[in-house]
Amino acid sequence: MSDSNRTNFINPSTFILLGIPGLEAAHIWISIPFCTMYIIAILGNFTILFIKTMELSLHGPMYYFLCMLAVTDLFLPTSILPKTLSIFWFNSREIDFSACLTQMYFLHCFLVIESGILVAMAFDRYVAICHPLRHSTILTNPVVAKIGLAVVLRGGVLVLPYPFLARWRPYCRTNKIPHTHCEHMAVVKLACTDTPVSSYYGLFVLFCVKGLDVFYITMSYTQILRVIFSLPTKDARLKTFGTCSSHLCAILAFYIPHLFSSLMHRFGHNVALHLHVLIANMYLLLSPMLNPIIYGARTEQIWKWLTKQIRDRLLQVFTHKET
Repeated sequence: MSDSNRTNFINPSTFILLGIPGLEAAHIWISIPFCTMYIIAILGNFTILFIKTMELSLHGPMYYFLCMLAVTDLFLPTSILPKTLSIFWFNSREIDFSACLTQMYFLHCFLVIESGILVAMAFDRYVAICHPLRHSTILTNPVVAKIGLAVVLRGGVLVLPYPFLARWRPYCRTNKIPHTHCEHMAVVKLACTDTPVSSYYGLFVLFCVKGLDVFYITMSYTQILRVIFSLPTKDARLKTFGTCSSHLCAILAFYIPHLFSSLMHRFGHNVALHLHVLIANMYLLLSPMLNPIIYGARTEQIWKWLTKQIRDRLLQVFTHKET
């Protein structure tokens, strides 16, 4: 082995992001769906926030949590996609060591925050369906604010060890990351020492945080389904269940790709590397893109507001033409 390969540079000045190894020739074509999904996510979530700001009737815990989800879905893909597109379009692969750790922190922080918001939304649906008469007294504005603050603090604190654990590792042999962004385990695997602490802590966050989140959501919906099935008519059951359908779709869009990608990254050693990277990017883009579509289509008040605005604008145009 050459001396350069044995070099221990502990904190390299830069990392080199390789993009999607094995598919370099297709980077331009891959960037098209990635960029499209990102634009849809940005426009959709900005639309949700704009409507909530303009329409004062859209208030209550569900809409506050929806706004939190929209903000998170704006920052989550933004933490990785601009750099990913610069790799695809301009072959700009270098990223500063500190910038890489910063990207790692915010990426995983927003993932934990989004998971917490989905739990808060499940709690809102549980109270609304199982204790409808107490909904306004249980989920008051101060309580919603405290829940939101707790969700953000949990994400910020739990992910804080990630960059510190990565910074303390000595790196050798290479500073090339076979990924489009600084994913935690992709960076840790470059260390030239054993990394059981980083690996175990990553699994702790995966199972004891997101695993518990899934458990709380499951318990909430167990109680919700018990109430729904106890309703006297089929129409009442369908109508009540319809109030939860958007949230259930958002849960599936977030947890299934994320858990699959995390487990495959740690245990799917026989899976092609480019599949690892593609799936890791897709789960970061899929949920932010789908959430505004899901909630925009299923939330009656938002749909009515949009319809009214479009109708009023068309009337103004035709009235102006006639005059």
